[in-house]
Amino acid sequence: MEIGIIVYSQTEHTYLVAEKLQEKLIELGNRVKIENVIPEGEVHPGKKDITFEIRPNIDAYDALIFGSPVHAFNLAPAMKAYLEQIPSLQDKKVACYVTKGLPFHRTGGNQAISQMKKLCQSKGGTVMGTGIIVWRGSRSKEINELVKQFSLLLS
Repeated sequence: MEIGIIVYSQTEHTYLVAEKLQEKLIELGNRVKIENVIPEGEVHPGKKDITFEIRPNIDAYDALIFGSPVHAFNLAPAMKAYLEQIPSLQDKKVACYVTKGLPFHRTGGNQAISQMKKLCQSKGGTVMGTGIIVWRGSRSKEINELVKQFSLLLS
């Protein structure tokens, strides 16, 4: 299976999770490529009309994993704009994850995942799974659980 891991990452935390996913999915016999979403200029919460320096094309992939940090209790604006600009996810399996720094429930993880899921479904994608990684003490365990979950869903 051709799997694309499409990541927006500012601090490399979200990218690190993508690398762990890639490693496991390749081990299971898939062809996996990580591609970065890179906006032009600075992107702050609430910014509209985001354009991209690099906007990955997803046409060649059978399945996709989207990864993004949480910004201001919501999905990062760059990933939101990227997902809004995708023409279609029809007939594609999709999984989504977010990374965040605060361990409390009301700090945007669920909100960001909900936004990603709705955007992917609105484009015709079949969301197979979601996950939230809190960048604190137990993150290695959380990353391993996410990798295991997504490996079962997308292979």
